[in-house]
Amino acid sequence: MIIGIDASRATVARRTGTEHYARRLIAALLAAGAGHRFRLYFRDAPAAGIFPGAELRVIPFPRLWTHVRLSLELLTQPRPEVLFVPAHVLPLAHPLPSVVTVHDLGYRHFPGAHPARQRLYLDWSTRFSARAATHVLADSAATQHDLTRFYGVPPEKISVVYPGREDSLARADPAPVRARYGLAPDYLLHVGTLQPRKNLLRLMDAAASLRARWPGLQLVLAGQPGWQSGPILAQARAHAEWVRLLDYVPDADLPGLYSGARAFVFPSLYEGFGFPVLEAMACGTPVVCANTSSLPEVAGEAALLVDPQDTAALASAMGWLLEDAGLRQRLIAMGLEQVRKFSWERAAKETLAVLDQVRAKHPLGAGLA
Repeated sequence: MIIGIDASRATVARRTGTEHYARRLIAALLAAGAGHRFRLYFRDAPAAGIFPGAELRVIPFPRLWTHVRLSLELLTQPRPEVLFVPAHVLPLAHPLPSVVTVHDLGYRHFPGAHPARQRLYLDWSTRFSARAATHVLADSAATQHDLTRFYGVPPEKISVVYPGREDSLARADPAPVRARYGLAPDYLLHVGTLQPRKNLLRLMDAAASLRARWPGLQLVLAGQPGWQSGPILAQARAHAEWVRLLDYVPDADLPGLYSGARAFVFPSLYEGFGFPVLEAMACGTPVVCANTSSLPEVAGEAALLVDPQDTAALASAMGWLLEDAGLRQRLIAMGLEQVRKFSWERAAKETLAVLDQVRAKHPLGAGLA
C-alpha cells in the first residue's frame, strides 16, 4: 500500500506537542511499515536522512499550503492509496480515503485563550476535517468524547491511539543544566508554551504561598511565550527573585532540567494529551497535574491530581511533595512504571492498523504509483 503523509509539521525547528507528534510518529511508521511505501509531502525541505526509505515530495508554497498546494498535488499527480494527516487539517480536495489526527478541542472549552481569528479557523478546520476524513485518530478518550459532543462525529469513526514517549529521555545529571541556567538547588518546574490555558498565573500564586516555609524555592517556567502571554510575563518578572523564565529549552537540556526539579507541576486547564507529564516521569521526577481533560489518562495513579482552578489545593499538593520524601519516592517509582505504557512503536502499529482497515474498506481509493 502507498501511504501519503502530510509531513509539513515535522520540519518545524522549535517543536511543540503537535510538531513533536508528527515527527516521531512518521519516523515510527517508517520503521514499522515493512511492505508499505510512504510518500511524504513537505512545505520545506527536511534535513538530509531524517526519514530514510520514504519518497519525499517537497512542494513549497507561501500561504494556504494545505488547502491549495497539497490539494493541487493530490488532484494532478499520481496519488497514494490513503492519506494520513497527523496534525488536524485535511486539504480541501483529497480524492482518496483519509485519516486525520485531532489532538484537542481546547478552543471550544476555553475560547478566550485564542485570538478570535485563530479560534474561528480552528473550529472550521477541525469540524471539516473530522467530518470529511474517512477515519479520525484522537490522542485521548477525552478528545474522542469532545469530537462527538461538539461535532457529532460517531464514536465508531474515531480510534484512540495514544502517542508515545521518548526512550532516550531518562534521568540525567542536573548539575550542568542547573549551572547553565542559574537555577537554585530546589525548584518546581513547568514546561510548556506560556499561554492562559496553561494556568500559570494560578500556579505562580500557589507557589508564592509556599515561600514562607521554603524561602529558597524557585518556580521555573520553561517555554516560549504564546498568545496573551503578557500578564504571565508581567507577573513572573514582578517576582523575578524566585520565578525564572527560561524561554524555549532545547531538547538536549530537558533531561537535566526535569531531573533537577523537586516536582513537575502541570495545572493546565485543558490538554489533548500532555507530553511533559510523561517526560517528567521518565526522568524520575514526581508530578502534580490537573485532574481534567486527558491528563488523568496520561498520569494514571502516578501523580497527584488536583482541581486546576483551586489555588489552595494546588499549593497543598506541591507542599506535600516538598515535605514528604516517602510520597516522592512512591510517585517516582509509579511514574517510571506508567511511562512504560506509552511507546511510539505501539502508536505506529495501531495507526498502521487503522490505515490498513481504511484502505481495505475503500479499494477504489487506490492511486497510481
